[in-house]
Amino acid sequence: MSQLASPGEIENTTFDEIRLGQSARSVRTLSLHDIQAFAAVSGDTNPAHLDPVYANATLFHGVIAHGMWGGALISALLGTEFPGPGTIYLEQDLHFIKPVRIGDTLTVTVTVVAKDDERKRVDLDCQVLNQKGDRVLHGLARVLAPTQKVRRLRPSAPNIQLFDPTARLAELLKRGDGLAPVRCGIVHPCDAPSLRGALEAARLGLIEPILIGPEAKLRELAEQDSIDLRGVVIESVPHSHAAASRAAEMASARQVEALMKGSLHTDELIHAVVSTPDLRTRRRMSHVFRFDVPTYAKPLLLTDAALNIRPTLEEKADIVQNAIWFARLMGTALPKVAILSAVETVNPNIPSTLDAAALCKMAHRGQISGAVLDGPLAFDNAISPHAARIKQIDSEVAGDADILVVPDLESGNMLGKQLEYLGGATASGIVLGARVPIALTSRADGVSTRVASALLVKLSAHHNRMVQP
Repeated sequence: MSQLASPGEIENTTFDEIRLGQSARSVRTLSLHDIQAFAAVSGDTNPAHLDPVYANATLFHGVIAHGMWGGALISALLGTEFPGPGTIYLEQDLHFIKPVRIGDTLTVTVTVVAKDDERKRVDLDCQVLNQKGDRVLHGLARVLAPTQKVRRLRPSAPNIQLFDPTARLAELLKRGDGLAPVRCGIVHPCDAPSLRGALEAARLGLIEPILIGPEAKLRELAEQDSIDLRGVVIESVPHSHAAASRAAEMASARQVEALMKGSLHTDELIHAVVSTPDLRTRRRMSHVFRFDVPTYAKPLLLTDAALNIRPTLEEKADIVQNAIWFARLMGTALPKVAILSAVETVNPNIPSTLDAAALCKMAHRGQISGAVLDGPLAFDNAISPHAARIKQIDSEVAGDADILVVPDLESGNMLGKQLEYLGGATASGIVLGARVPIALTSRADGVSTRVASALLVKLSAHHNRMVQP
């Protein structure tokens, strides 16, 4: 066997150093991450590798690795270990014998079987065995071996951050399985994303939509965009202001259990709700974003980035309590709440740090319940254990927050859009504190965001059937 370089160094074996019968090997265990990464890089999204339901019905009875993943292991061994840097692939034949499954450990061995001194070519027998000793892949590789010695630091492979928005959405929607769709007023859905989002949510069994808007305009839009409105109830009103007022009336009369914003301004809809006494509760209304962030291990809630511009301490207490209630509804038994500011120490010159300290004391005294609060915390040490350790912050919340509470709407709006547009997060959102939940989508949101938000109002509405807010 060849003597391989140290983990921090890469060294090749030149043609003159290569002997007949000389061999090298590597060992690798297949993970789901490997399959997903190979699919992402290669574009091979065969459901046999990615869809367990489909794969279970095939002759392999389960998900298997791409065959060429095993071929890539051979290539990696030849290119990085033996012969190593400077090797040029000329030919490779492969014979696939057995499937490779998640958890299988493969041993890849290449052995020199021929040398061509004139052309500097080397033939290598390639064998891939699983942990049971069964051969899963074999073949013959022909390469141009390097003629010059190479010894250098081993390059680092780039990290692949896998994030599947479709799978995350499907997982979220499962939370509504077994629950009947709720009657939802779709307020002035006079653009294609609003209308399509509502109807897709209906198709998925999340809501029973009632379109509240100008009927002629809605039907014209549907015809232009080939949207089928057959069987959909339309509550015709002349314009967006009237749509907001009618939606509030219908919610007050219990004709709908939830509302979803269409292509009207937020303040139009919220003003109509706030102006309807029967829709108010003892708690202030606030908005909660739910983000699936590729680089964060769990869903992240952000509040309030949509309704309350400069909330007072008392209003922040309601904002926090609304978010806690929602986090618990979504399955987090004891949410960790980070009260954000620019710094993690109380500073009289930064009012948000004073509010954060007061909110934590209110939680300590039972004025805010159902969660663990800490603050002030800067954004980095709220979500990064590494940052929290460096700053020596001893906290149950730091580095592991479930809920981020921002100082005001401006900072929350900017943070939310950064998570979505720079961080690649997928978002959904809901307004809490009224008698009915409200999906407050942005006019820039696509269908999937509207569907996810419909799921949130469905869960909230079902809870409200049991416990009226």
